[in-house]
Amino acid sequence: MMKIGNLDLGEMPLFLAPMEDVTYKSFRYMCKKFGADVMYTEFVSSDALVRNVSKTRQKMTLFDFDRPVAIQIYGHDPEAMAVAARVAEEAGPDFLDINFGCPMKKIVRRGAGAAFLKDLPGMQRMAEAVVKAVTLPVTAKTRLGWDENDKPVLEAALRLQDAGIGALAIHGRTRSQLYNGPADWNLIGEVKNDPRIHIPIIGNGDIRGPLKAAELLGQTGVDGLMIGRPAIGRPWIFREIKHYFRTGEVLPPPAVEEVTANVREQLLLSIEWKENERSGILEMRRHLAKYFPHLPGFRDLKIALLRAETYAMVNDLLTLIDEKYHGMKVDYSDITLN
Repeated sequence: MMKIGNLDLGEMPLFLAPMEDVTYKSFRYMCKKFGADVMYTEFVSSDALVRNVSKTRQKMTLFDFDRPVAIQIYGHDPEAMAVAARVAEEAGPDFLDINFGCPMKKIVRRGAGAAFLKDLPGMQRMAEAVVKAVTLPVTAKTRLGWDENDKPVLEAALRLQDAGIGALAIHGRTRSQLYNGPADWNLIGEVKNDPRIHIPIIGNGDIRGPLKAAELLGQTGVDGLMIGRPAIGRPWIFREIKHYFRTGEVLPPPAVEEVTANVREQLLLSIEWKENERSGILEMRRHLAKYFPHLPGFRDLKIALLRAETYAMVNDLLTLIDEKYHGMKVDYSDITLN
């Protein structure tokens, strides 16, 4: 059984990875519906929380369906992060998470996210400051290292454990890889199986389906699996993995009609949450681009979906998709994540 603090997460929990402009209310709801066990908000800036930026605070709005849920924060200054952690704690999450892994330039050049992979003592000081600032459990997410020649993830894990971090999620790529190339789970396994490591280790990267999930779990023995980009346009990946773990059987791909029904549900939730039809549609476009892979002759319909301006337009296109591809399955095998 995996535990974070006193929070019991059961056997082999499945985590929805925190993703900027992705893990908002409607997408979290869909992933929870299909079996994700633990939710994360989009990551939020400590500086913005200290300045009380309303858009950032909105990201921390939590719902009953979310639980258990974490708010992930990032920043470069331990004092500001401590203040931000207390603000985030007031929003009522089950635990807090520190982002030590975001590889994007706008984050790294501010000394946050994956920048701490070049400053492990600073990473430890940051974690200690956040742990001391709150009463909730604190976890962290990081990467293997900075580049192919600099992979200090085991030292990072030991330092974070010493700082009081309650669990560590490891993305199996370096900062320089961004999201390119295969994830390296060998190092994740080395961290998990090092006798000095006593906190739960969560593996992340390239979990594109139930067979891969089982392979990586068997390879490493991690305590939990975290899924990010493969869930975009495929929230039922959590259902597929759980079914395979339980039965040893691979579920058939979903029918087109099931996919369109879930697109409608997610879009209506986005519109409701944004309180604006156009904003809800814009929020959904990243997902619409991923929802119908491998359908033959789909290019024009995909372009139309991505250009639709109203719910009525999207709904009409989904009805057309239902009619054109009636009875077909949507095959998510061999999809690329770019």
